[in-house]
Amino acid sequence: MKFSKNFLFGAASAAYQIEGAWNQDGKGMSNWDEFSKIPEKTFQNTNGDVAIDHYNRYKEDIALMAEMGLESYRFSISWSRIYPQGHGEINLKGIEFYNNLIDECLKYGIVPFVTLYHWDLPLTLEKEGGWLNKRTSDAFVKYAKTCFECFGDRVKNFITFNETIVFCGHGYLSGTHPPGIVGDIKKYFQAIHNVFYSHARAVIEYKKLNQYGEIGISNVFSPAFPVNNLEDNVFAAKHANEYGTHWFYDPILLGEYPEYVINDLKRSGNLPDWTTEELSTLKTAAPLNDFMGLNYYQPTRVEKIIGNFEKIEATRENSTGSPGNPSFDGVYRSVKMDDKVYTKWDWEISPEGFLQGLNMLKERYGQIKLYITENGLGDEDPIIEGEICDVPRINFIKTHLKAVKEAISNGIHIRGYFAWSVIDLLSWLNGYKKQYGFIYVDHKNNLERKKKMSFYWYKFIIESRGEQL
Repeated sequence: MKFSKNFLFGAASAAYQIEGAWNQDGKGMSNWDEFSKIPEKTFQNTNGDVAIDHYNRYKEDIALMAEMGLESYRFSISWSRIYPQGHGEINLKGIEFYNNLIDECLKYGIVPFVTLYHWDLPLTLEKEGGWLNKRTSDAFVKYAKTCFECFGDRVKNFITFNETIVFCGHGYLSGTHPPGIVGDIKKYFQAIHNVFYSHARAVIEYKKLNQYGEIGISNVFSPAFPVNNLEDNVFAAKHANEYGTHWFYDPILLGEYPEYVINDLKRSGNLPDWTTEELSTLKTAAPLNDFMGLNYYQPTRVEKIIGNFEKIEATRENSTGSPGNPSFDGVYRSVKMDDKVYTKWDWEISPEGFLQGLNMLKERYGQIKLYITENGLGDEDPIIEGEICDVPRINFIKTHLKAVKEAISNGIHIRGYFAWSVIDLLSWLNGYKKQYGFIYVDHKNNLERKKKMSFYWYKFIIESRGEQL
């Protein structure tokens, strides 16, 4: 089986992690421009002031993507590059940069796949309450409409938000992302709702423009499985999926929040403050979503916590996705299992869990259009005689593309695959130590770009439509 001609082979990035030029050409400060300067918040105090200087080297980078045969490039727009204060006056230099970036992609026949929000909130809005302030929703819709109107003639695939569970969870529970709040469950759920309300409003506005494109959202996809078949652990997995999947997918695809979680939040006093109009807007927008983006790296293996649980103080090191932490409500903990395979960062490598999770999605939501908007291996790539020999990355992507192929043959509607990431970039919490890209960036030699072994492998996969996977 080959992947069809209309299946997109792509790769992804995010503005803060690659662009640099943090104060160039009228860009305003984002929450990350400030947060990353707080000592110990990032690995070795790295920040995105320069990152890999994609802002000034985008032509070189896109030429490399074209050489690799990339069919689509998923990138995010920096909100504060368009609206330096989050609202108010448009920065025309920001519009010019993204117009140039989009046109450069199209010059090579690369489909631009645009994410509007990948965690870098304009600092002014953060200071005014961020995602807890419902006026941020108004500002986001204005920003989204500006992007639709300026870029929608050439961009036909928009993602509103990337990984709400991460920027809200790290922002209001662990405190390891802006605004750095620790353990405030009520604020966590309120922020999520305000984001989803903003998403729904943006979707409705996009459809009014009749631009004949697609719009959706990208969610973390980390299906939970019990460590064994004991009743307590089966319950733990159900609970984890209700909070980690259904709470984030139901309002987008079904237009309402899952009853299980609503009842739980009512009992605990953590139900978001929402209005009838807001809930109605979610309902109106749900059938207008064209796709769901899935960011899959690993499943979650869980066991129920029996008795009291010890809260673990959140640090940068224990907030990077490895198992071992209890859930915020103390119902379950994630577990590292002896019979599973893990990366150097203790992320489980499980294409089987990916496939099983895709079947779970189909069972709950039916036939929906999916894009795998992130999937990849974070590693420290060995350099042997000047060659970057990232064989583990090739094996990781190979096994997950095989799972995608099997899912499609089972009737699951997957329209594209975006490897994370197209190029080595700044990891939010791991600096430059953790590499994901097909293209290596040499930070000791003027940010020189070098093609990895995986670069040539992915080029072959795209050319052959994955026939030999």
